[in-house]
Amino acid sequence: MKRTISVLVENRAGVLSRVAGLFARRGFNIESLAVGTTAEPGVSCITIVADDKENVMEQINKQLNKLIDVIKLKEYAPDEIISRELMLIKVTANAQTRGEIAELAKLAGAKVCGLTRTSITMECCDTTDRVENFLELCRPYGIKRVVRTGAAAIEKGAGQLSLDE
Repeated sequence: MKRTISVLVENRAGVLSRVAGLFARRGFNIESLAVGTTAEPGVSCITIVADDKENVMEQINKQLNKLIDVIKLKEYAPDEIISRELMLIKVTANAQTRGEIAELAKLAGAKVCGLTRTSITMECCDTTDRVENFLELCRPYGIKRVVRTGAAAIEKGAGQLSLDE
């Protein structure tokens, strides 16, 4: 089962390396990682998505809490959050396929953001599953390049991970 951890950290050099290092030292794969600033000056939020195959997330959480730069963390089940990922994708296109690809983008909720005689570039912001689905639908046209962010997530409802909580 995929688990999402939001970690509030001091915004300092080397913090991300130490957090990612915890996973690496235990041979645990991070599937998605996103970092951004928060409303609090000097505080960043790291969103980590990992597969809890061996039920090691509890141990990872304990180890993360021991890091000096970690202020607070919270683990979420998929139904507790709203999660989105951004993908930019450049697909081979010509006069015959350009309209078909643009229609595919529209149906998938993606947006055309670049166009040349030989390619079409689109952006897709959605759940990871829907981004993956759009990527698969684009494969037959010939993918030139894909760039993806990690998943960004926020709690559903009134709850929030904050310094005051």
